Amino acid sequence: MSRILLIGAGAQGGPCASILARDEDVSEIVLGDINLDLAKKVSKKIGSEKITVEKLDASKSKEVERLARGVDAVINLTLTAFDMNIMKAALQSGAHYIDTSFGEPDLMDIRARDNILSQIIEKRPLVYDKEYKEAGMTALLGCGVSPGTTNVIARYICDKMDRVEEIRIRYGGRALEESREVVKAWTPTWSPFRALWGYSVEPTVFEGGDYRKYPIFSGPEEYPFPDPVGPVLLSYHQHQEPISLPHFIGKGIRYCDFKYPVDALVGAFVKMGFGSPEPIDVNGVKVAPRDVLLKLVRHPVNSFLAEDEAGVRKPLDRLTLIVVEVKGTMSEKPASYSVVCPNSFYRTTEERLSVYNRLGTAITSVALPAVIGAKMCINGDSDRGVICAECLDPEMFFKMATEMGSQVKINEVVTREVSY
Repeated sequence: MSRILLIGAGAQGGPCASILARDEDVSEIVLGDINLDLAKKVSKKIGSEKITVEKLDASKSKEVERLARGVDAVINLTLTAFDMNIMKAALQSGAHYIDTSFGEPDLMDIRARDNILSQIIEKRPLVYDKEYKEAGMTALLGCGVSPGTTNVIARYICDKMDRVEEIRIRYGGRALEESREVVKAWTPTWSPFRALWGYSVEPTVFEGGDYRKYPIFSGPEEYPFPDPVGPVLLSYHQHQEPISLPHFIGKGIRYCDFKYPVDALVGAFVKMGFGSPEPIDVNGVKVAPRDVLLKLVRHPVNSFLAEDEAGVRKPLDRLTLIVVEVKGTMSEKPASYSVVCPNSFYRTTEERLSVYNRLGTAITSVALPAVIGAKMCINGDSDRGVICAECLDPEMFFKMATEMGSQVKINEVVTREVSY
């Protein structure tokens, strides 16, 4: 039976706690958040005796280390600014570490400050990798949906290839019901800061065996997702996959990119300079444009606290798909291999309801991969050291998701040369 320290009781922390509480392999969950009232609300909604709540400032390593003593794994669902503090505390406490996003979140140039992404790009040793290996433990980075499920799918395909030349990830969705609003505000469904940052930073593409930066919103492509999503305008987007996949997959890869839907509204803000953290003078007052925008943006509601069966039974109002395309060779012949998968694994209202009844939540796209990753680390089914989700066994990952109550169904298309 495992003991878990879960840091963060927000939009993903609640679903993660619900999944863990219903897991027979988990005996205790310590839910830590700087907002103790929020943690208590999450615990009350789940109603499990496994959960205890603690006030926790994730910026203070000693606080994290205190709560991490005696646990088997620490799942970090806070902002990436706290990753290193929590990762260090988990190591010193003898616990595996799992997060769902990683890298430098507050600089316009991801190489400007030492972090995991810059270490990969510059081919330097990864921080704490040696220490985690020597301790026989794992630090699993980016095990949510994207990064996370996207990386596992890429590994699933690459395992079938002799040689990998290109990996292309396309992530997009569409509302299944048209909004009646003529003019809409920008209302990101996750951290507004992180969402704005992703659009503001020049995206990294692995090209010709090296990492290159491209202008924001470059590489536009009308991508034909399967129905009911259909064509969606995508462009290069700053994300972890094009950085970590070439590092961990290898196999001769020469190209890797990630494309995400073009948001014309936030794009206009960014083009006007509202993504910049650099202060400007406004009537004698110094203010960062980014701070102004983030002050005005409505923060997303905690969907987990508002989630109920009646809402889950309503028709799906949106479907988001992940497509991973890989080119390379199979049996020494040129081949293309693509996989399509819903970001939450379910495609229908009935499938969503089934997930909800099994896990106590249908908000599983990020939380479920994190729990699966933690279980694989604890069970000894992961490499040791600092790794990313593409280092996990994809077949085991998908089977665990299905066994836990979220059946994985993917669509594969393989095109390869066959000669006789």
